Amino acid sequence: MDTEKSRPYFFGDIGCWAERTEVHKAASLGQASQLEELIQGGASVNMVAVDSITALHEACLHGQARCVQLLLEAGAQVDARNVDGSTPLCDACSAGSLECVRLLLQYGAKANPALTSRTASPLHEACMGGNSECVKLLISMGACLEAYDLYYGTPLHVACANEHTACVRELLNAGAKVNAARLHETPLHHAAKSMRVETIEMLVEFGANIYARDQHERRPVDYTTP
Repeated sequence: MDTEKSRPYFFGDIGCWAERTEVHKAASLGQASQLEELIQGGASVNMVAVDSITALHEACLHGQARCVQLLLEAGAQVDARNVDGSTPLCDACSAGSLECVRLLLQYGAKANPALTSRTASPLHEACMGGNSECVKLLISMGACLEAYDLYYGTPLHVACANEHTACVRELLNAGAKVNAARLHETPLHHAAKSMRVETIEMLVEFGANIYARDQHERRPVDYTTP
């Protein structure tokens, strides 16, 4: 069987890179039996596509937990980064696959991979998608509540901006800084812009500064009135 249908490959950081392989395809589609056959036949689980995406990234992006398990058991590098700097854990959190997140953490995935200019943390990704169970699990594993992303700010900023009240609750209960600022903009500014009353009340209850001014010299209340 031709297990690697690709152009000639080159050595890279975690093995070699090529066009998308049969292993990538099986992992993304959740074809566990085919993936297992490919692995037993000697196919590399750490082959990367030209955008540095591994089969493990693909499986996590699509929430294919059984394939994630097979790849990890076969030695897939758990913290491999794609061209944007995202790790498989970032992708699993973005997809909201709690089972994939659990597997990755069990195999030693970093809850706090170093941030790059092009990617956010796993906790940011979970908050962006409103995946509160993933948020809760990451926090229990020591995910940094104040991880700062250049574009989004802290995870609490992300949860408020995307109107995910359950994630906001998890972060605040865990001790996230309610008045953290990005360009002087606080989580309360985000909640006010979206008019999420429950989130606004929760932030205020946890001590949000209602008088804080953003880069436009506007207070949160200024976004709730015409």
